[in-house]
Amino acid sequence: MTDPDISRIAGRNRSIPPILLQFARELRKRQTPTEQILWECLRARRLNGYKFRRQHNLGRFIADFYCHGARLVVEVDGPYHDFQREKDAARDEWMRSVGLRVLRVRNRQVREDLEGVLVLILDGLETSSPDGSG
Repeated sequence: MTDPDISRIAGRNRSIPPILLQFARELRKRQTPTEQILWECLRARRLNGYKFRRQHNLGRFIADFYCHGARLVVEVDGPYHDFQREKDAARDEWMRSVGLRVLRVRNRQVREDLEGVLVLILDGLETSSPDGSG
């Protein structure tokens, strides 16, 4: 059971500005190849039954992947993120302040060690989830 504050920010009945909703839809249509690889492993409860959403609106941000049951955000970072570390840090801090855990993985990690990335995500899910389930 998630607390009301998390549901207000990340749940089904949250209020999303139309422009952010449209942007998330566009991002889902044009996922990066690395995001596509990871999504194939996370979609349809393929990772130990945990439900993930992709390009999910959280407050004023859009998370690459989000598991509401475990309050876990997974971000897949490419080279562009090397130039926006402060922005990413502020975003991560906001997410932590509302009770979310953020896990960042690099594109290279997904391409070269997908199994290791999935183990890392699973570990994050199991330590994040209040009841140990998705």
